[in-house]
Amino acid sequence: MKTFLKVLKWSGILFLSLLILIILAGLSLRLFSPEPHPPMGQLVDIGGFKLHINSSGEKRNKPTLVIEGGGGLSTEFFHWLNEGLKDTMRVVRYDRAGIGHSDKCTTPRNPETIARELHTLLEKVGESPPYIMMGHSLGGPYIRVFTELYPDEVVAMFFLDATHPDHLERYNAPKPSSLKYKVYVQSLEVQAILAGIGIISLYDKFFGFPYFGEGLPDETNKQIKEFLKNGKVFRAYKEEMKYYHGTLKRSGEIEDFGILPIRAFSAMPEHSNSEENKPEKSPKVGDHKDYAELSTNGKYIGIIGNHTSIFTKKGNADIICKEVIQLLEELKY
Repeated sequence: MKTFLKVLKWSGILFLSLLILIILAGLSLRLFSPEPHPPMGQLVDIGGFKLHINSSGEKRNKPTLVIEGGGGLSTEFFHWLNEGLKDTMRVVRYDRAGIGHSDKCTTPRNPETIARELHTLLEKVGESPPYIMMGHSLGGPYIRVFTELYPDEVVAMFFLDATHPDHLERYNAPKPSSLKYKVYVQSLEVQAILAGIGIISLYDKFFGFPYFGEGLPDETNKQIKEFLKNGKVFRAYKEEMKYYHGTLKRSGEIEDFGILPIRAFSAMPEHSNSEENKPEKSPKVGDHKDYAELSTNGKYIGIIGNHTSIFTKKGNADIICKEVIQLLEELKY
């Protein structure tokens, strides 16, 4: 018994010493790391906090493309879309509150508030409609609500592997009251704390933290990784996830956008030859085809890749850019 207690004691001391060493290493890495890269665009006060907006290209009597990113994704992720379109039209990327270079805020993270904040931001910097709204993942529901609130300003919507309003029911996702959902939300706070003391940066240095864009230039991914040096992005995502169920329900209230051009893109798996694993049999493909059917002028396009690589890989981004340019021609711009 005494031997067991002795082993237990020294095991505890060893574990505690290792934990302290890891924390000190993380704090040292954060302390001595270079400052994050400066904002590529402007920081604009929209009423008590600032949002980062990065605009490029000229208007040229054409609509402006406005990109609404997925949960936690900063403007850097949309590098190739910007590069592929900036010589043709005006392209606007921005970071929602708490993401990238944007300030955190205390306003509710429901889709109406987010849409109005974006609209205020566009007005403040002098951008003007018409807009082509492009939303990835959770950004898809957000642009649906934006288009509902400002229908006269939007001439088309592009959905990039966007989350379906019925996602919760179709995939039996946990309810807000469930333990699984509450644990997931709190796990984001844990990640924020670990980022704040440098542990995630330390982990990334040795093993690689999955916060990057496959196919993006190395320098761009390096800039993306810099946002892991504090917990802001995790807390921003946590706040949006608190409203996740309501956001999806709200975004599905309008199911008919008339003749508004809609282009819906879906990530398609690269495998396989077997009948049951064919890409078109993926259940989520049906979600994105539903988006195309919101309008009589809808079109569905499958792209080989995952949830983000369908636009972070240059070849995939080129497919999306080609569709945008083709739509401009169809709209006679």
